[in-house]
Amino acid sequence: MLTETKRTDLFCEYYAKWITVYKKGAIRKVTMDKYLMTQKWLVKLVPNLRVCDMNRIAYQQLLNDYAEFHERQTTMDFHHQLKGAILDAVDEGLIERDPTRKAIIKGKPPVAKKIKYLNQFELHTLLISLDLKDKVNWDYFILLVAKTGMRFSEALALTPKDFDFAHQTLSISKTWDYKGKGGFQPTKNKSSVRKIQIDWQTVIQFSELVKHLPEDKPIFVNSTVYNSTVNDILGRHCKACNIPIISVHGLRHTHASLLLFTGVSIASVARRLGHSSMTTTQKTYLHIIQELENKDIDLVMRSLSSLS
Repeated sequence: MLTETKRTDLFCEYYAKWITVYKKGAIRKVTMDKYLMTQKWLVKLVPNLRVCDMNRIAYQQLLNDYAEFHERQTTMDFHHQLKGAILDAVDEGLIERDPTRKAIIKGKPPVAKKIKYLNQFELHTLLISLDLKDKVNWDYFILLVAKTGMRFSEALALTPKDFDFAHQTLSISKTWDYKGKGGFQPTKNKSSVRKIQIDWQTVIQFSELVKHLPEDKPIFVNSTVYNSTVNDILGRHCKACNIPIISVHGLRHTHASLLLFTGVSIASVARRLGHSSMTTTQKTYLHIIQELENKDIDLVMRSLSSLS
């Protein structure tokens, strides 16, 4: 039971206590930040709502007010972050019945997000412009993300022992906490723990590069790292090559897009990217999949017409 919590306490204050007791130190910083943001929205939307007054109508109105500013998926996340605290309040007798039951999730229509990626020629132009010296630099990082589709935090966490040059594989088993105090962290989900096949050219380049580096220390991290630093370097390369300016995350999209256009299955792309399901891949690359389906329709019609 939360210390000295009363039914007449403000719900936003109860929620703040609940986060401290149950979530602080138990979840990653990035997740904790989401709970803290939810708490700020409670202060904004229901600053005077008491715990005992949290009924179904009050809760639905809170969701509706939040949904005016956010897309449906974001409202769903808001609902899930509140539900745990509310169910605990019900268990403690602070709220009589579960007000989240049968809650209706609304939200603004999602903004069409067209992902930024390079085509094959543009990526080739970028890669030949990289300054790949004898020692580790961010250009090698850009090359590796382009060739593997790794997430930024996954690539930062790479150590020499993650490479299996004999079998041409790269093991992804951890991430680097670049948004916090540094150090290794678990991957985004269980599916993110994977082995990625790498080509012989990458094997030759990186076997030389990491030969004399400590086996269990990150290859690319020797001080505080900012996402913006690497994005700036990549942006300068793109500008010099006269190609669209993308981010490091855009390299991940480029990698996936090129695989899909080449005819690699969605299931294989999902595994390579470390997506938790093929649904994530399908949602992210919907417009590319639709383009490929249009090509497939042309192919089907040509095949059928040749039968007559």
